[in-house]
Amino acid sequence: MSEHIDLLVHGGDVLTVDETGTVVHDGAVAVRDGEIVAVGPTEELTTRFTADESLDAANCLVLPGLVNTHTHLAMTLLRGRADDVTLQGFLERVLKWEARLLSPANVAAAVRVAVAESVRAGVTSALDMYWFHEAAEQAARETGWRLHTGPTFMDVPGPPDGIAYEERLAWARQDLAARGTPRPGHRPILFAHSTYTLSPGQLVEIAALAREFGALLHIHAAENATEVATVEVRYGKRPVELLDSLGLLGPDLLLAHAVDLTGPEIAALARTGTSVAHCPVSNLKLGCGIAPVPRLLSAGVTVGLGTDGAVSSNTLDVLGAVRQAALVHKAGGDPTAVGAEQAVRMATVEGAKALGLGDLLGSLEAGKRADLIVLGLGAPHLRPRHDPWSTLAYAAHSADVRDTVVDGRVLMRNRTLTTLDEAAALADLETLA
Repeated sequence: MSEHIDLLVHGGDVLTVDETGTVVHDGAVAVRDGEIVAVGPTEELTTRFTADESLDAANCLVLPGLVNTHTHLAMTLLRGRADDVTLQGFLERVLKWEARLLSPANVAAAVRVAVAESVRAGVTSALDMYWFHEAAEQAARETGWRLHTGPTFMDVPGPPDGIAYEERLAWARQDLAARGTPRPGHRPILFAHSTYTLSPGQLVEIAALAREFGALLHIHAAENATEVATVEVRYGKRPVELLDSLGLLGPDLLLAHAVDLTGPEIAALARTGTSVAHCPVSNLKLGCGIAPVPRLLSAGVTVGLGTDGAVSSNTLDVLGAVRQAALVHKAGGDPTAVGAEQAVRMATVEGAKALGLGDLLGSLEAGKRADLIVLGLGAPHLRPRHDPWSTLAYAAHSADVRDTVVDGRVLMRNRTLTTLDEAAALADLETLA
């Protein structure tokens, strides 16, 4: 007698992104209660299971959903408002617009469009640092999409949410306490904007709160040389040096960008188990430079991929970041600096590890959450296909994603969103814009 399951994805080449890079040709993935219960040959799994729902992945590649390890989703509202400027010029423009435009309703509207864009691009989860995280979380939850978010700390005059730093610790503690036990594939999150918008004392307080709740702490650090110089003049230490001296580096800290790093700083990240979210498109667009990812990887630092917000990168296309990461580091003359497989892993299992969720997300293995995508392989730019890693890193586009599944729920089937009214979301955003 066959076993009952909720979903069977079958007939495609399954790139598991497990430790050995297993590929199951004419493979299948069985899902029950949002969890992967089996991965194997289609013939074997169709005999073993009876599914309520199925996705025929013939002539497709099945792979883990992409993980966006650094973004600001509601910045879709400001897309195109700060192009061709430095990081500092970008911040000046964006902070002005945020003060005028942001509200819970506006953030929710912008996040709904960001979720639509992400689901279409095969992105199944994202780490989102932004104001009014409660509104963003509710908007994402209504669609079934996996959003990692929480309270953000940024000590600036007149914050958009009106909560001054002196009140934010109590507010954030209440937020974390109210969450209770995290849902599968989630964990508590706190965001400290940067070492230039928060004092050392404030950073220590925020880190202590994160540790109290076992939360991941996410922070911008060493995004460009000007930031590094600003922090060094102010505190006598570079951003990563400062974080190290304060005891903040560690496996529950994830740095965004990490472009301007010294050798000792890279060693400190490796020694402490601190992870990095690499945002190659945003770093190039803002003229920040190129993060030393090959050196970070050689040192043993976990590196995920991020898009940053839709103002500094203009899209939430993680697959585009895969290609950029696989290409930009070759500019130094070493074509093996970041290979295709490494770049794909950074967007999947390494990104999940950077979030501290590598045991639940990032690869297609029994016991993990069923976050997966089906990418069609019929287009001319994808043929012939000799190697799935190469196809993903150098040839595929986000538009090639056909189906997107999060926690076992099909959020996009045959390029049609199933849990979100895309036309209404776009109309709402256009009205705001």
